[in-house]
Amino acid sequence: MAAAKKIKVTQTGSPIGRHKSQRQTLIGLGLNKMNRTRELEDTPSVRGMINKVRHLIKVED
Repeated sequence: MAAAKKIKVTQTGSPIGRHKSQRQTLIGLGLNKMNRTRELEDTPSVRGMINKVRHLIKVED
């Protein structure tokens, strides 16, 4: 079985002044401080979370 595809997500925006659900989504992605980077599996649920906070993060394949 092939390894799952990974995507690199970096937080570029501050959650201060954002809706609570957007702050919680960042935490769910493992991001809670500026410029923190996580490597996540490319799944539909992760893509949905990324889409919700796309203005606060940078995504690299």
